[in-house]
Amino acid sequence: MGGIEARAIRDLIDARNQAVRAGDTALVMAAMAEDVVTFDLAPPLQLVGASARDAAGMEEWLATWDGPVSVVMPDPTVVVESDLAFAHGLSRMRGIKRGEGPVDLWFRSTLCLKRGTDGWSLLHEHHSVPMKMDGSGLAATDLRP
Repeated sequence: MGGIEARAIRDLIDARNQAVRAGDTALVMAAMAEDVVTFDLAPPLQLVGASARDAAGMEEWLATWDGPVSVVMPDPTVVVESDLAFAHGLSRMRGIKRGEGPVDLWFRSTLCLKRGTDGWSLLHEHHSVPMKMDGSGLAATDLRP
């Protein structure tokens, strides 16, 4: 059963990332639990519930790209234990940012999921980049696996 459930979670991650590329904000938000908590790359420190599932906010972010933005989590590690699961791994975001040019960013992702009557949904999502420890306070956005 763990293999089947892990595959279902990988499929959910892939479908959600494909929805980002397609600009389908409704599908992106549909993967989130009502009580989801997100720690995303952009401020604020956290979003909870409806504010984390803000389709208008995602549409505004997608409008800052010239064309589609690609987000992939190529090889997530998935652990399933009863009705809870987590997936973690490196993610990659690529696209052309309006006024800034090409973006090719690798970052860390951890997803916590819960199984309900309708299947798996995201309960917690955490994305981050390492911080340079040289006193600059800057994110290390140039790292590659």
